[in-house]
Amino acid sequence: MIRAVIFDFDGLILDTESAEFRTFVEMYRSYGAELPVESWARVVGSSDSDFDPYAYLESCVGQKLNREDLHRKRKQRHLAYIEEEEVLPGVVEVLEQARQLGWGIGLASSSDRQWVEEYLNRFHLREYFTCIRTREDVKRTKPDPALYLQAAECLGVDPAEAVALEDSPNGAVAAKRAGLKCIVVPNSVTQHFSFGEIDLRLDSLAELDLQTWSEGLAEKSQGEV
Repeated sequence: MIRAVIFDFDGLILDTESAEFRTFVEMYRSYGAELPVESWARVVGSSDSDFDPYAYLESCVGQKLNREDLHRKRKQRHLAYIEEEEVLPGVVEVLEQARQLGWGIGLASSSDRQWVEEYLNRFHLREYFTCIRTREDVKRTKPDPALYLQAAECLGVDPAEAVALEDSPNGAVAAKRAGLKCIVVPNSVTQHFSFGEIDLRLDSLAELDLQTWSEGLAEKSQGEV
């Protein structure tokens, strides 16, 4: 029986990830280079990726670059692009569904807490979340399961009683490793990525009816007994 839902943040609630990828693509092209999507996939949803986009750019151009300056300018463009974003379709509706079902509502993000809290407050979503776990709370972020395990523990549910809402392969792997169900809603960048074991894939959270989905899951479990 599902008793809780745990949201990812970047790319699921607010599409910060498409904006970030866009800034890196722009930076690469200014040097006459291209950023492979398959390499970028290792970064999305994790702050512990082994892929360093700045180091890779240096390898492409064959010289050392002023990383601090590149990061500062890219970050400014990233924030400017995000200013144009709104909460993604279906987010508020799914939050309301979970609240009406009496489910625990949590969030597990590989980003830092200040980043997450700032945007949740800006869009008046913070009040929905009983538990928030970010990269400051764990030694390793996604695809490590620690964020989801901590969020489930905070909500007082067994991981098997929770469903994660994710947009990235790293996040989906983390959720499944933690023992949660996982519904994936890829964004404009991650829709091109390959996902592993998941329980449902949607084009938008606006398509999700938590009650209908969870009832179908319960019926399926009973049929397998």
